[in-house]
Amino acid sequence: MAVSILHRVTGHALAFGAALIFAWWLAALASGPDYYRLFQSVVFSPFGVVVGFGLTWAMFQHMGSGIRHFIMDSGEGFDLATSRRMAVMTFVFSALATLAFWAFVLLGGGY
Repeated sequence: MAVSILHRVTGHALAFGAALIFAWWLAALASGPDYYRLFQSVVFSPFGVVVGFGLTWAMFQHMGSGIRHFIMDSGEGFDLATSRRMAVMTFVFSALATLAFWAFVLLGGGY
């Protein structure tokens, strides 16, 4: 149940967060170099990195949960043990994928 609810929450967070950041980025581009520098200073600040980390985790959690739903839509994984194992695996996947992504970005592989 928690994974299903979290799937909805992360979907809404991704839609709202991505739309807000994308709109702000476009506005910053259109407003000139000073405003764009302000945008960059916020996005690359510790607060911006935390928000980015959270959105990245939400994306991977939503993806893992979507794959779980896709498997269940095929008629598999409905027994209690398999369902619980897949639910736990969505959390493991999202945590590991988020850490791997940010390690890649912060350690210079993303440039």
